[in-house]
Amino acid sequence: MHLKRQKTPKRWPINRKGTTYLVVPSFSIKNGIPVLVILRDILKVAQNKKEVKAAINTKNILINGKPVTSEKQNVLIFDVMSVPLLKKHYRISIAENGKFKIEDIDNAESEKKVSKVIGKKILRGKKMQINLSDGKNFITDIECKVNDSVIISLKGKKLMKCLPLKEKANAFVFDGKHAGKTGVINKINSKEKTAEISGKDGKVNVLVKHFMVVE
Repeated sequence: MHLKRQKTPKRWPINRKGTTYLVVPSFSIKNGIPVLVILRDILKVAQNKKEVKAAINTKNILINGKPVTSEKQNVLIFDVMSVPLLKKHYRISIAENGKFKIEDIDNAESEKKVSKVIGKKILRGKKMQINLSDGKNFITDIECKVNDSVIISLKGKKLMKCLPLKEKANAFVFDGKHAGKTGVINKINSKEKTAEISGKDGKVNVLVKHFMVVE
């Protein structure tokens, strides 16, 4: 199954002219970009699908430290993509124009990522499971609330710390009309589930579900 280039999400930073069809991501077309599109069409470190599949077969493409199994695999916001052959690491983010951007990061940054807490559940034995925006779940003793964020150690496969949703915390907007903006939380309106975020272009009001706390 393929996707017409002209029908691809506006968030994908690709040329609208080129091959007629592009690969359909394995899931969540709105929130990420397939491995093939990143390597061939954006970074241009591969010339075609054959080269990408060869790198996948030799386990030379990783997402969050795990080998990629398909060129359709989606890379989500704040995921880390590593290409050992090139000794390169990239993080998926969003530019201020609302489109995805691929950032070069160093080795230290490639070992961690941030994710938003979207749910909590108490398990047998009073153990706490938290559910994250990237689909991951962790059982942890770290105290965290829904809408807080966590820093994940990709190397240790564990949570490093919680970033509480509070005034003066740093925020990154990943959805809505202000996607791509960063700033500091001035105040939180719990009733309306919004926050006032102050950035370089002034103040904006953003739904809590559209941003996450970052370091």
